[in-house]
Amino acid sequence: MNLYILRHGLAIERGAPGFKKDSDRPLTSKGKRRMKKISEAMEVMELKFDLILSSPFLRAKQTAKIMAETFGLQKRFAFSEALIPDENPKLLVEQIVKLRLKNILLVGHEPHLSRFIALLTTGGTDAAIELKKGGLCKLEMEAPLRDSRATLAWLLTPRQMELMA
Repeated sequence: MNLYILRHGLAIERGAPGFKKDSDRPLTSKGKRRMKKISEAMEVMELKFDLILSSPFLRAKQTAKIMAETFGLQKRFAFSEALIPDENPKLLVEQIVKLRLKNILLVGHEPHLSRFIALLTTGGTDAAIELKKGGLCKLEMEAPLRDSRATLAWLLTPRQMELMA
């Protein structure tokens, strides 16, 4: 099983006028353009996904929608409460194990995604991993997931991916 973990793109700042709830913050125009370029880089990398699983927060939904359009996965697109910020990463592990798919793209937030990556690679959530907005990580693991352990195959910054497009 391969997990591709993508942090949402650049969004309206927290506390911006008109956006009282964190969950309602959208991507900025620059964030949308950048995520489109990143999706093109992911195509160049010949990545394939069986499912896109996204946080229900607006900025993550918009990021996931860009990916779904690029990869023709509008019908293989779902939302998960296990991907919202501050959720326990173990809940996401439980959900993924049940899916039994080969390639899953997860779209979410920090610091949740870094804790999730740490949990799967080290067994704890304290590893110092930084996933920038628009950053992408690939984890490889045996299916079914054994002992919640995965191997970090790579971690790319948005800048690295933009250079590939």
